[in-house]
Amino acid sequence: MSVEGSKLPSGLTVITDTMPHLETAALGVWAGVGGRDEKPNEHGISHLLEHMAFKGTSKRNAREIVEEIEAVGGDLNAGTSTETTAYYARVMKADVTLALDVLADILANPSFVPDELEREKSVIVQEIGAAQDTPDDVVFEHLNELCFPEQPMGRSLLGTAKTLKSFDRDMLRGYLSTHYRGPDMVVSAAGAVDHARVVDEVTKKFASFDKTPGPKPQVAMFGKGGSRVVHRDLEQAHLTLALEGVPQSDLSLYSLQVFTNTLGGGMSSRLFQEVREKRGLCYSIYAFHWGFSDTGIFGVHSATGQGDIAE
Repeated sequence: MSVEGSKLPSGLTVITDTMPHLETAALGVWAGVGGRDEKPNEHGISHLLEHMAFKGTSKRNAREIVEEIEAVGGDLNAGTSTETTAYYARVMKADVTLALDVLADILANPSFVPDELEREKSVIVQEIGAAQDTPDDVVFEHLNELCFPEQPMGRSLLGTAKTLKSFDRDMLRGYLSTHYRGPDMVVSAAGAVDHARVVDEVTKKFASFDKTPGPKPQVAMFGKGGSRVVHRDLEQAHLTLALEGVPQSDLSLYSLQVFTNTLGGGMSSRLFQEVREKRGLCYSIYAFHWGFSDTGIFGVHSATGQGDIAE
């Protein structure tokens, strides 16, 4: 089997999938921290920290970070979710060591230059505005708030202009130190990689991360039901319906995923055939299930014209 795993003295896990026939590799650092780990005064800090990772370190400035990867034909990116934050790169096999060095550098040695921080706050305020202009993003924000009322899981990952304004470099350093711990991190690599070599590089480059786990997030409590109608001047009405799903560790997850696909997973699904093909009520309709560590959301989303809402 080509998949190998190792647990380092720091508690960090390294997983590789060696594919000798490939000339490229994908590598990522996955930290077990996201929006649900934020206190009320930290709303949006996980996402801001992800952005700031590319804005300079003690070894490289913001331009050098991206140029070193792109100069060898690679690419570098990151993403924040409810429970994880990921930093990843794709490179040729000769540049795996370089990719690991850059990924380790942006997480272990961020500089959080004040001017860069203020600029990135402004960028995220624009991102919030763009999301508010996208109704199929907004409807899911409202859905999350109803499913997890007055909880971190019910809040937008982007934060607000007010919370962003309050963040400074000390808060970012404190959040990084608290939540980015060896036992809560995984380095994964697939493609033209050698497991022993990746383990050796990760052991050296990620040695500074604390060996004790970070704090556990608040236990999720699914809401008691209800509805919300928000009026906006749009061509379509976006509709969602949700029930509590199951955690990622629940063995019924596999049955639920099959059911979700049967109900609304493609053009042959029950919803697509009945609502779009037979009745012509919408362009898109689908079912989804989001599994988290201790809960889940199962739901349906569609958009339709005002005259077809009731049906």
